[in-house]
Amino acid sequence: MERTYIMVKPDGVERRLTGEILRRFENRGLRLVGLKLLVPARETAEAHYAVHREKPFYNDLVEFVTSGPVVAMVWEGKDAIKIARQMIGATKPLDAAPGTIRGDYTADVMSNLIHGSDAPETAEAEIALWFRPGELLT
Repeated sequence: MERTYIMVKPDGVERRLTGEILRRFENRGLRLVGLKLLVPARETAEAHYAVHREKPFYNDLVEFVTSGPVVAMVWEGKDAIKIARQMIGATKPLDAAPGTIRGDYTADVMSNLIHGSDAPETAEAEIALWFRPGELLT
């Protein structure tokens, strides 16, 4: 079984879309093995988005994700990363297909509701960053 990290960003929590997002992942057959609501520490957000550190939008991204509560989740299933990425949709709203989470609910690149790991190595690092040992179901 593969695991992936999914985060409902502050705009998704504020818009009360967390339940809808959870429902979509459950309906797809993935298993929720970790869940928490928190306002991310700046250090955690900086580590999470470290790959973008040299890009001009980095500081805005860190500020945005620390601006309010997020829902951090770990989902498990066969091909969980690929399935989750398909469900989430493209980052740019105009590229996100209808039926995807972003395609149905977003219109802004920064306020795009949700983050999902893009590869097994990324998922492992993100899960370790956001969850301590013992916080996930086995």
